[in-house]
Amino acid sequence: QVQLQESGPGLVKPSQTLSLTCTVSGGSITTNYYCWSWIRQPPGKGLEWMGAIAYDGNTYYSPSLKSHTSISRDTSKNQFSLQLNSVTPEDTAVYYCARSEGLGSLNYWGQGTQVTVSS
Repeated sequence: QVQLQESGPGLVKPSQTLSLTCTVSGGSITTNYYCWSWIRQPPGKGLEWMGAIAYDGNTYYSPSLKSHTSISRDTSKNQFSLQLNSVTPEDTAVYYCARSEGLGSLNYWGQGTQVTVSS
C-alpha cells in the first residue's frame, strides 16, 4: 500500500518561497508509469492541480502556475518536492501530494498540510 506524507513549514511570509516535500513509502517514485502530483485547495475553493513529476523525471505544470512553480525529486530518499516562488496570501491553502498512473486519476493521496502565507 502506497503512502504519501507532506512536510514543510506551516507559515510562509509574502514574497518568500514555499517549499514542501512529499515522502513516499510502499512504492518507488521511479516505478513505471506513475506520476507524482501536487494539488492545493485554498479556503472555500476547489482543488487545483499544480503540477507533477513523472517516474522518468519529466515535469508537467499547470499553465497558470508554471512561471513560479518548480517540482523536483530525490530518488535516494524516495521524495519529491514543490517550490512555489514569490508567494502571496492567495497561495494560502491545504497542499496535497498524490499519485496517478500517467496523468490519469489521482488514486493515492497524502493527508494534506496547511500552509498560510502571512506577514
